[in-house]
Amino acid sequence: MDSPPKNGHHGENGIDGHGRRPPKKPKLVAPITPSEIATEFAHHEPSVARINNGSFGSCPSSILSAQSAWQRLFLRQPDQFYFDRLRPAILRSRHAIKDLINADDVEEVSIVDNATTAAAIVLQQSSWGFSESRFDRGDAVVMLHCAYVKKSIHAYLHRAGAHVIEVHLPFPVRSSAEIVSEFKKALVKGRSNGRKVRLAVIDHITSMPCVVVPVKELVRICREEGVDRVFVDGAHAIGNVEIDVKDIGADFYTSNLHKWFFCPPSVAFLYTKKPGTTDLQLHHPVVSHEYGNGLADESAWIGTRDYIRRRYRRDKERNHEGVVKMGEMLVEAWKTCFGMPKEMCPSMAMVGLPACLKVLSESDSLKLRRYLRVKFGVEVPIYYRAPREGEEDEAAIRITGYARISHQVYNVVEDYYRFRDAVNQLVGEGVTCEMLPDN
Repeated sequence: MDSPPKNGHHGENGIDGHGRRPPKKPKLVAPITPSEIATEFAHHEPSVARINNGSFGSCPSSILSAQSAWQRLFLRQPDQFYFDRLRPAILRSRHAIKDLINADDVEEVSIVDNATTAAAIVLQQSSWGFSESRFDRGDAVVMLHCAYVKKSIHAYLHRAGAHVIEVHLPFPVRSSAEIVSEFKKALVKGRSNGRKVRLAVIDHITSMPCVVVPVKELVRICREEGVDRVFVDGAHAIGNVEIDVKDIGADFYTSNLHKWFFCPPSVAFLYTKKPGTTDLQLHHPVVSHEYGNGLADESAWIGTRDYIRRRYRRDKERNHEGVVKMGEMLVEAWKTCFGMPKEMCPSMAMVGLPACLKVLSESDSLKLRRYLRVKFGVEVPIYYRAPREGEEDEAAIRITGYARISHQVYNVVEDYYRFRDAVNQLVGEGVTCEMLPDN
């Protein structure tokens, strides 16, 4: 939404009763200074090295202030806000998103609470294909094995009769070609025994482990192989990588605006192809009085909630360069390795931990993460990579624990030094995960 008006007028000049006027292009602003960054994120806990922007994102003080002003405006006269301001303001936000992702039409863009909600909309529609006998039981759905919405896929589609095929994501990742190769194998498996692949769910940037996936190439392969629909889950994408939905070519695309785009939690968009190019009937899983008026309207009103969202400047290149630089520092300090080529890092990177810490299970990774938080004031996710049979005995293979470090504009080099020194202290004291408390 735009900044709250400074006067009390009710109308929006130039916008008709349906709010059908495109927004003005935003003005360019000067780069934010270090002192401004410190002020914008002064509400962050100062005793914690927060190198985990990827999980929950971050919201600057100026956006929180604007959010509060809008909330007070709503509470001052809710009916006037709902009838005169809400719909035009949501439309302006959809226009802004349309331009950011290079969609053809604003009707292709719906605003939803988060990427999980967007996935539920798409998966619900696909599940109806099975329940209404348009799909045969056993027809396939393909997804990456580390897909964040894996449980949603099983809840909606496996339960409805789909055969779910997981694409193994090799890790450590050495090249995009490895991912493409595994994806092709999964499609061959999906078409076996006369099955059809009804849906492919592809992460643009995987969560754990994190890596930028070659989505455009995978979508192209899906088209060549006759996959019915392709849904790209770009939960981490906007603010991290450029998004051009026409160039990517998927039927559906979603991304969270609160992770890397500085919006208050939680808000996301769902892109679908322009009405008329598909026969899909998409509906929000929460049914309210807007049901049947199109997905955008259904998503805009599912009942009373916080509708205050706003955009903020982002800096993808700086964050990518920062996370690579800090990752290199940690790798050098610990004599380990990255979990992927540096060009496949977004604003996050997987950095190998010293093998002597003995991260030997998911339980170990959780214990180490909590210990780093409580003992050293370092907030960073830890990933356990199970060893695979037949692997060569090399440094990258012996590493089973990886840290997913993030870099956002508020991070400083001291955050990563604190992490480095904490791990070095544990190694120097001979601490292993087995020795750490369970809680």
